[in-house]
Amino acid sequence: MTPPPEDARPTDRPGKLTVKQQRAADREAKLAAFRQAQAKQKRNRLIGIVTGSVAAVAVIGLLIGFVVTSATPKPDPSSIAIEGLQTYPGLTANHVTTTVDYPQTPPVGGDHAGVWLNCGVYTESVPNENAVHALEHGAVWLAYDPAQLDEAGVEALRSKLPDSYIVVSPVDGLDSPIVASAWGAQVALDDPDDERLGLFLDRFWRSNDAPEPGAACTGGLDAPGRVA
Repeated sequence: MTPPPEDARPTDRPGKLTVKQQRAADREAKLAAFRQAQAKQKRNRLIGIVTGSVAAVAVIGLLIGFVVTSATPKPDPSSIAIEGLQTYPGLTANHVTTTVDYPQTPPVGGDHAGVWLNCGVYTESVPNENAVHALEHGAVWLAYDPAQLDEAGVEALRSKLPDSYIVVSPVDGLDSPIVASAWGAQVALDDPDDERLGLFLDRFWRSNDAPEPGAACTGGLDAPGRVA
């Protein structure tokens, strides 16, 4: 009698798979592992797609917010109301080589020296004629009375100011501790925390109302006592 094929022979022990059955079981196990790996890859792809979509939506939201914010027009500086503000229209702006008798202390404009005062912080009085030229370029001049504002007050004042197009200097005999001046405009301030200081800067710092806005505030005259 011809013996049965090897893969059809019964096993030595009851319940043990035949060779053919074992091979089929191995194939099923490999197929199940392959399907499991495919399912895992599909889940990972879905997670990646969802995560990427959420991130894209977040970025789009930020971009939209930026565009909307950037597109919001800033208020017209001339609409900023400042209590106690004094304005002086129609000022002349001639260059002179002599001293000028200004009607305001400190002055807010008018004829002035041909060289501007370099913007910065001064511990000594600065020449009016050069400081007025800095105002012509859009600078703001913060004059303080040293009899009414001590060193700590000056430091507090400086901390609230921009780093450029600003002149800070002592002026004796002011009617208030601080006087903020721009070309054609001035307001007396009670102290460095006076809320009108910020309003004045918003309205007049580097203002287009100055005769030469954006012209240099460096490369001119360094008066004595400049410390910053």
